[in-house]
Amino acid sequence: MSKNLIVWILAFLITAASAWYQRVTGPTYPLSGTEFLGSRSIHYRLERSHGGDSGAPVAIIVPDTSVSGTLEWRRFGTDDAWTSVGLRREGDGLLGGLPLQPPAGRLQYRVTLHRSSDSLSIPPEGAAVIRFKGDVPAAVLAVHILLMFAAMLFSTRTGLSAFSGGENIGKLSALTIGLMTAGGLVLGPVVQKYAFGAYWTGWPLGTDLTDNKTVAALAAWITVALVQKRVRRPNLWALAAAVVTLAVFMIPHSLFGSELDYRGLNGRTPPSVSVLAPVNPDECAPDRGRHG
Repeated sequence: MSKNLIVWILAFLITAASAWYQRVTGPTYPLSGTEFLGSRSIHYRLERSHGGDSGAPVAIIVPDTSVSGTLEWRRFGTDDAWTSVGLRREGDGLLGGLPLQPPAGRLQYRVTLHRSSDSLSIPPEGAAVIRFKGDVPAAVLAVHILLMFAAMLFSTRTGLSAFSGGENIGKLSALTIGLMTAGGLVLGPVVQKYAFGAYWTGWPLGTDLTDNKTVAALAAWITVALVQKRVRRPNLWALAAAVVTLAVFMIPHSLFGSELDYRGLNGRTPPSVSVLAPVNPDECAPDRGRHG
């Protein structure tokens, strides 16, 4: 096996591992676990992101038909009263649903299971928080993800080449910049627009680290491109840029992401980030299943 192939494989493994880590540690990754209702184990998976024009389904698999459940929710960051509904049984599952919210709107919710004198709260402490978003065309999302993965792959490959004293640093850096620009600065805002109604939710308009970390990584590589013919050891600059890119892309996905400011609707919520236009108050009523 050639040295070049080994380096590419290593770059791929590092990229895949970092992509997996930033995804599963993010605030929109499903919340799952196993708890006990009496002596019966209950495995649960609560979604924390939902796209489309319908409410978010909630399902708990409980084959024991003597178990019943209730679902409670309220708008995140408000002093709304909790809305409570019973879960319906379909086969082995207890099913319910959360009402549709405008893009970037969030609901906090919890499930309580009952069997005789036993009860179980899911999650055991607090509540899960789910963020709603608009539909993103599958093709747009797929190309965006592919380009960003490729940009991270080439960044890591460039860093490994710089570390080992390899050549083609300039070419690899240019490819990294091109891929990151296309995936992050061109398609990234398009995905944001479909999902949350705004092209940009990072600095200075908001605090979305997904946008901000793309700019930070791109700035590092543009710096490499500008100085590589003016400094004595351009490899060190490329290695530093690769480390910066790896560090920022290890930040959990969607951290400090777009969040609808419900204050404009009822004036009762604490400060929160909003980069979205106001919506009609009726569209966000806790007991409403759809918005116009």
